[in-house]
Amino acid sequence: MHGYDLRKRLRGDFGLLSSLSFGSLYPALARLKASGAVHEVSADRRPSDSAVANTIPSSGSIAGEKAAFRARLASRRAASARSGNGTRGRRVYELTARGDELFHRLLATEEPKPEGGRGFALRWAFARYLTSEDRLMLLQRRRAQLLATQAGSRLAAEAPWRPLDRYQRSLVDHANEATDHDLKWIDRLIAAEQAAQAPTSVPAVLPKPDGSAASSSLVVTASPAQARPALNIPASERSEP
Repeated sequence: MHGYDLRKRLRGDFGLLSSLSFGSLYPALARLKASGAVHEVSADRRPSDSAVANTIPSSGSIAGEKAAFRARLASRRAASARSGNGTRGRRVYELTARGDELFHRLLATEEPKPEGGRGFALRWAFARYLTSEDRLMLLQRRRAQLLATQAGSRLAAEAPWRPLDRYQRSLVDHANEATDHDLKWIDRLIAAEQAAQAPTSVPAVLPKPDGSAASSSLVVTASPAQARPALNIPASERSEP
């Protein structure tokens, strides 16, 4: 995406990034480019007729959205070429194989300090790219942080360092209720992940000695797929170390 499109998308999809500015975005893109995590797509590359014609609708996945964006970009370039207007001044950034690896490592790696609700929310928004075990670890870390916050808030409510008036007390009570609500939500997510990992029992039909069928219970362990989904990296870059 162009930097402008990327900022618009991030601010639109993630309310937590509504304050993202170009002053933060472009230096970050420059650092990612310098590290090889992204690269610029050549503005001189001309689309084929089939790329312009086959506009792909958004599918909800990063791979599908990248394909849809490329089709729209190709269509705009074709229109610009016909009208004589160029797109040389715009920089289009694309993820590389190294960027894909970095993306998954950042998702799965624990922060050196408590990341808080914002950091957890950003990770959870991309949780489909984690294995089930990594999702559980992320949820358990967040649960431990919420329990620590809950203990501190209750201590502050029960033994404040100075008397609280009813307005200040209402804020403390609100913070406690919000933490309790988040804990219940995390517990539901943990239960859902554990249920998805649980083995399933599949009934099997075994023959009797007389040749007729007899039902028996055969337990089959079905583990969820642990293959890490890639972000549709170009084939030319998949061989990078």
